[in-house]
Amino acid sequence: MSHGPVMLDLQGCEITAEERELLRHPATGGVILFSRNFADPRQLQRLIGEIHALREPRLLVAVDQEGGRVQRFREGFTRLPPAAWLGSLYDTNQKRALDIATETGWLMASELLSEGVDFSFAPVLDIGTGISAVIGDRAFHPQAHAVSELAQAWMRGVHEAGMAAVGKHFPGHGAVQEDSHLELPVDGRRSDEILSQDLLPFRQLVAAGIEAIMPAHVIYSQVDGALAGFSRYWLQHILRGKLGFQGVIFSDDLSMAAAGEVGCAAERARSALVAGCDMVLVCNDRRAAIEVLEELKAHTNPAAQLRLVRMHGRHRRPREKLRMTQRWKQAVKLISAYECHPVLDLGL
Repeated sequence: MSHGPVMLDLQGCEITAEERELLRHPATGGVILFSRNFADPRQLQRLIGEIHALREPRLLVAVDQEGGRVQRFREGFTRLPPAAWLGSLYDTNQKRALDIATETGWLMASELLSEGVDFSFAPVLDIGTGISAVIGDRAFHPQAHAVSELAQAWMRGVHEAGMAAVGKHFPGHGAVQEDSHLELPVDGRRSDEILSQDLLPFRQLVAAGIEAIMPAHVIYSQVDGALAGFSRYWLQHILRGKLGFQGVIFSDDLSMAAAGEVGCAAERARSALVAGCDMVLVCNDRRAAIEVLEELKAHTNPAAQLRLVRMHGRHRRPREKLRMTQRWKQAVKLISAYECHPVLDLGL
């Protein structure tokens, strides 16, 4: 059985009987975990072991473990700084900021891999303009070149650990006030401004070998009338064509309010795949998930399946052995500066 095009969520810390059937569905290809699925590392290992045992090839397991306010697993994991903390360091000591970014990426990836998680939906490549509250300190920096450098350093550490990276939210979510979880954001800027500024980190991360991209649930009204994640212009013409990206395209959560612009759950999923997504996420709405699985039960895309296989984590080191390594100890020590000075110059 190959990877299906749908990534689902779970209700709690154990898999229910209904969820086992959904995860065995031929259209399912992965699971995204949230804080509600986590009690402690031992429970997490059991849960992921059960997920892996359901299918061959095993389902992908992902999480949002960016750092700062978006860190789903906390107890037993190192507290990671928000991206903007690294940006603030960059303004005072560029080399140190890039070194710590690399170690932060390595540490995040190594700790997740040790528990069986394949990848995190990170890094955030949006520009920290101060306009978008939902992005806020999740962005590395207000300048595109700094975002690019910090994100590349962070991704270097992730790759050294054996994990793939996922850049988001293409082509840039930083210039809209609306939260796409709750409403429809519309970015009315000209194409040249978006392409020369917001797109720069994505362009450079693609050139550096990033494995996956997640588009924004944003309409760029001066460029195309569709949300970016449902737009052939953004996904095919720009991302695949102009940027030459050959990796996985994940949709953002199809249950978010902004995606309602496209239609019912099944219509959203089909539209996202037609536009160019390889895998769609359906979270926090079990009825929608069942509807999407039924819609896509016969869906096949051999090219997407080959891309998705590359998202599996590599070089997994057991938790106990990881914590005995010198690199883990040194990375934790470096990042401990965040515990002492968590806000720095962030204006928080």
